[in-house]
Amino acid sequence: MKNPIGIISMQFIRPFTGKDLPLFEKIKALGFDFVELLVPEPEDNLDLATTRRALDDAGLDVVLAARVNPQRSIASGEATARQGGLDYLKLCVEVANAVGAKIIGGPLYGEPMVFAGRPPVPRTDEDIAERAKRTIDGLGAVAPVAHSAGCVFGLEPLNRFETDIVSTTAQAIEVVDAVASKGLGVMLDTFHMNMEERSIPDAIRMTDDRLVHFQANENHRGFPGTGHLDWTAIMRALAEVRYAGPISLEPFRRDDERVGLPIAHWRAPREDESEKLKNGLALIRSSLAMAELSQ
Repeated sequence: MKNPIGIISMQFIRPFTGKDLPLFEKIKALGFDFVELLVPEPEDNLDLATTRRALDDAGLDVVLAARVNPQRSIASGEATARQGGLDYLKLCVEVANAVGAKIIGGPLYGEPMVFAGRPPVPRTDEDIAERAKRTIDGLGAVAPVAHSAGCVFGLEPLNRFETDIVSTTAQAIEVVDAVASKGLGVMLDTFHMNMEERSIPDAIRMTDDRLVHFQANENHRGFPGTGHLDWTAIMRALAEVRYAGPISLEPFRRDDERVGLPIAHWRAPREDESEKLKNGLALIRSSLAMAELSQ
């Protein structure tokens, strides 16, 4: 399995701005094939043409991660927020074309909970159905735009504490199948799957050819191999569905166990993590190789 393996930019810094473009050379030197960039906000001061040249110079491919919020949520009951979500996802396609990305992944539906200070609330069956319909209608409007531009959206399920729209692989498949566009597929993240799936390998097999992007993250978001996930079984499942797409790493849980520490929030690295990143990358590559031998 020769899947390209990448690293998310916020492993190193957030926000990623124009002054951070030299990080691409470091990411390539560590052995990664691509970088997963958060779709830049206007205040990030990231010139897209310059970014594409820097990626080309470093020999890196790029995947984009969408940043939705309550003001740009296609699932929202508020018309202004729904339009904001549609406009944002169309902007993501424009950014992808500008930097050379083919995949735009993330919780495309919006409606974040813990990070937006929104607690889970009971929903009536009618409310649930309406939110599902708005999500499907919204993605149905933007998926053909992505496909026409040569891109694909990857719909990512998040755990129950981060969203109440799509939290399981089965839910993501239901939405993707309802939209029925080549511009939309499933994106999976093993960090979230560890909480919500009965079996990570079985959930992967369920996606079949719908899978367009995969994030290989430990159960605690540490470096691969430092948690309890069975990477051989996970990579074997990817091989069984013939997944040849990108695999990105997000091991940004820092080596800090102070009582009272807000682990849920991103923190900058406090040490040079290069060797840990190389070792995690090597583990994923070897697990892919073993999965191929077992076929």
